[in-house]
This record gives sequence, C-alpha cells and structure tokens, in this order.
Amino acid sequence: MFQKLRESLRHLAEGTLPPEDRREAVARMKETLVHARLGLDDLRTTIERTGKQLAAETHELETVRRRRTLAEGIGDKETVAVAERYERQHAERVALLSRKVEMQTEELRLAEREVDEMTSELKMAARGVPSAGTMPGGAAPAAVDPLTEDDRARAGVQSELDALARARARSAHEQTAEEKLAELKRRMGR
Repeated sequence: MFQKLRESLRHLAEGTLPPEDRREAVARMKETLVHARLGLDDLRTTIERTGKQLAAETHELETVRRRRTLAEGIGDKETVAVAERYERQHAERVALLSRKVEMQTEELRLAEREVDEMTSELKMAARGVPSAGTMPGGAAPAAVDPLTEDDRARAGVQSELDALARARARSAHEQTAEEKLAELKRRMGR
C-alpha cells in the first residue's frame, strides 16, 4: 500500500539521500502519511455505511420472516411463496454484507498497522536513526545523529514553543472550568 513511502524511508535511513534533499523528503513523507490517515478515515466511513446497509437488510429479513409466519398462520400459500423468495434474497444480502464488513474491518486493521509502522519509521528516519529492518540482521540501531546544530536548535525551540502552547491551552481550559464552576455555584446558591 505504501511502497514509495517505504522506499523513501529506506533511502533516508540508509543515508543514501543527499542532506539537501532530506528535509524535502521528510516533508513529502509526512504529507503521504496525512493522505494515508485520510484514507483510514475513508475506510472507517465505508465500514460505517456498509454496517448501516447490513442493519437495513437485517431489518428487512426480519420483516419478511414475520410476514411469512403470518401468512403461514392464515394459510395464504401464495404470500408464503413470495415471502420465502424474498427471505432467501435478503438472507443472501445479509450474509454478503456481513462478510463485506468483516473484510473491510480487516483491511482497516491492516492499513492502521501499516500507517503506525510508517509513522514510527518516519520518526526514526527523520532523527537519522535507521530502523531495525534497514540494518543487517535486524540489529538495534546505532546512535547516529546527522542533524546539524541548526536542526537541533530549531527542534529545541519548536519543542519549547509546543510546550508553551500546551501550557497556554491547559491554563485556558482551567480558567474556563473555574468560570463554569463559579457559574454553577452561583446558580445553585439561589
């Protein structure tokens, strides 16, 4: 599913990618992973839609079976015959849609695993650490850091900015919670 991404990761991890192309390659790989995650969302939507179709067919099957039982109760052979035909059709659709949901769910599980693996490999490759799969014999990666001092400084600054943004968001959430609690106490005090 992600053959080009895997090949780019391999080149990046093996160090066969020129340093000037590295940043661009990482950006392209990140974009590919974003598209892959969107594809996962599409798969989830498809499974949900198929599940709804299955539920509708199951409901129809139950309705046809109930009608057949009622027709048998009053001795209406013509209605029983029609109901049996529709019952077979709905039962086949229910079986097919059940298998379809199972297959789509398995496809989603497989794709999620691949995306998770790609994400982890991309993180390692972006740090300049080859994955176990790219080293001979699957050996543990050695401590390799091809990042320049500027890259490390930018990463450090970005990390600090991210921490500040998280702290600011946490503070805003806490303030909102305190305001809501004060409002609730005010209302209950009346």
